[in-house]
Amino acid sequence: MGEDAAIVRIGNGYMAIHTDPITGAVEGIGWLAINIVANDIAVRGIKPRWFLLTLLLPHGINEGDIEKIMIDVNRALAELNGSLIGGHTEITPGIDRVIASTTAIGVGEHYVTTSGAKPGDLVLVTKYIALEGTAVLATDFENELVRRGGVPREVINRAKGFVKEVSVVREALEIADLASAMHDPTEGGLLQGLLEIAEASDVKLRIDIDKVPILPETRQIFSALNMDPLASLSSGALVATIPRERIHTAGVKLSKLGINYSIIGEVVEGKPSIEVVKDDRIVNEVNGFIEDDVMGLWHRKYGG
Repeated sequence: MGEDAAIVRIGNGYMAIHTDPITGAVEGIGWLAINIVANDIAVRGIKPRWFLLTLLLPHGINEGDIEKIMIDVNRALAELNGSLIGGHTEITPGIDRVIASTTAIGVGEHYVTTSGAKPGDLVLVTKYIALEGTAVLATDFENELVRRGGVPREVINRAKGFVKEVSVVREALEIADLASAMHDPTEGGLLQGLLEIAEASDVKLRIDIDKVPILPETRQIFSALNMDPLASLSSGALVATIPRERIHTAGVKLSKLGINYSIIGEVVEGKPSIEVVKDDRIVNEVNGFIEDDVMGLWHRKYGG
């Protein structure tokens, strides 16, 4: 449960391998197709190096759209210093949107798991939650946000740019040697990501809701649609558990990268769950499966 990438022993080292599909419009899908899988290798503490991309394209797509996808793919690879080493492209009957399925591979001498959290560790989150979910809503539901929620266009345009912040590769690799566990919260958002750490590690996570980092644009957009940013696509926010004696060092390393972070809680003994605290009082206990609000809305609009 929650382990982000497969690990294969190779000689004295390890190979991390992960694959993930992305479904969406042409705009931005190439960028996401690379960065989303790269995150799942990086949270293993291993640098993502090689990528294989399968593009399933709807009938009627033009060469210009395909070129736009590949420009974004290559831009993402350049930032990661990764290589596209293979893949497949085809026109696929029966689909009306692009499907990009990417496999990422990396090798390293050590690796981090989702299951390593220990009581006493602190829970750290980088950047802000629901960056990906905010960008999806701003891009695919712009008219609804304006019409139903009265969200200004300038807020929506800023939120669209959050898609450029979905990578956690730099911070994950920087603090991998300090973390007891790392995880990439995607579908189900921060809450689902925390639950997966709790279940994999057989611990409880106590989280102070007021310390969870959320941008104003995210709050406004999610409020307009009456949705919960804690239960939304959160690529771009690395979740890590760090032993207390290492937390200062982790903070220094992240600050040198120019990456903001928040300590949102701690790992405690108990049945796997999320204990949500506000003003030192327990206000909720979360367990089970978190249905992603953004994905639910997206599927209701586009089907599938």
